Amino acid sequence: MYNLVMKDLKLGVNPMFFAFPFLIGALMFVPGWLYFLVPLYFCWITIPNMFAGFRSQNDLMFTAILPVIKQDIVKARVTVIVILELLHVGVAMIYGMITFRLYPHLTYYFFAPHMGFWGLCFVMLGIFNIIFISVYYKTAYKYGGATTASITGAMLFAGVAQWLGVDNSFVSDTFNGTGADDIGLQTSILFAGIVIFIALTLMAYRIAVKRFLKVEIQ
Repeated sequence: MYNLVMKDLKLGVNPMFFAFPFLIGALMFVPGWLYFLVPLYFCWITIPNMFAGFRSQNDLMFTAILPVIKQDIVKARVTVIVILELLHVGVAMIYGMITFRLYPHLTYYFFAPHMGFWGLCFVMLGIFNIIFISVYYKTAYKYGGATTASITGAMLFAGVAQWLGVDNSFVSDTFNGTGADDIGLQTSILFAGIVIFIALTLMAYRIAVKRFLKVEIQ
């Protein structure tokens, strides 16, 4: 499985997608911006282009002739997706910390990049994963429908969460008000988001394996 991951990282993933988190993450420096958009760029740009590349390279047929089992093919691809997601979120979190130092007295209308906000981002990416991975591995070839469905799901979650953050005083206070200074609360939200992300991604992997085992590679 390790070799499959390295194959994807070295041959299948365009180097641009490793630089992209550092470039698009700079949007965290825009004061008071809608920061949900930063990890969403991974869903909008990286995934569609990456899987288009896999398809144009006929990666599925190449991988199928290797002495590997289908479960490991799915596991390696899911691992690559998660690595890139963690890179996007990790870089954005670092930029977010710098943003607080650049604008220490800024009033945030949307979610500020506190730890709790990143917990919500992990949930959003978990939703994206369970939809994209499970739908894609119905064929392991057609990525358009899976991309559209997963992006829609992630954006709906982000939209509802941000609407509550603006309209609901409790949510607003939790993420931007007095709750933002509660390290225990913020850490708990981040931890809960990470747990949900892991659970949804593992669920997506299991569904994908079951579906991929039924796919005939020709």
